[in-house]
Amino acid sequence: MPHILVVDDDTDIGNLLEETLTAQGYTVSRAYSGTEALLRLQAQKPDLILLDLMLPGLSGEQLLPQIRGIPVIVVSAKIDLDNKVSLLLNGAADYITKPFHMKELLARIAVQLRSRNKSVPAVSAEYQDLTVDPEAHLASVCGRELRLTPTEHAILKLLIQNPEQVVTKSAILYQIAFDTPDCTESSLKQHISNLRRKLRSAGSCCNIEAVWGIGFRLCKEQP
Repeated sequence: MPHILVVDDDTDIGNLLEETLTAQGYTVSRAYSGTEALLRLQAQKPDLILLDLMLPGLSGEQLLPQIRGIPVIVVSAKIDLDNKVSLLLNGAADYITKPFHMKELLARIAVQLRSRNKSVPAVSAEYQDLTVDPEAHLASVCGRELRLTPTEHAILKLLIQNPEQVVTKSAILYQIAFDTPDCTESSLKQHISNLRRKLRSAGSCCNIEAVWGIGFRLCKEQP
């Protein structure tokens, strides 16, 4: 799942962001100063950064020019237009002002990650006897094509990218919305049921296991 680095010294805001993003299926790490964020970036590159400006040590404005190849959404209480324009011209992908609506921030995150993913060629994913080719929109079991609807393909693509890991219902609905708009919370269970049936009919050793109250995971069928 996408990894987001939250750089904010406000513990309450950071906790809220981490809780919400984790519930959406993202992996979240934290940094409480610009200096700590820089050290983290030297060790591991996230898929996206949420950056506050007023940080102890290295400020957000000082940190931003040192970030390369990672979309940065500035999350700040500063509302000055010239300040926003300057940051956008100097590397920020987006700017949202505190206080913000979480739905709006999640939408902005999704847009940035979608744009980032479009620039990276999709590669086939394999698990056990199952293969999903995102570019060709094809799925197969032992080389035999598995005929899926667009929604079923989107769900299976997400699950096979995270094999044996529980993917929450909300994360599934949120992520597959990029590929198909017709899946809702009420219809998700039926789409999963159809996928299970097609996997069994194709003789696959894979199964989609329901984790009660949380979500689903792709795993090997138990004998």
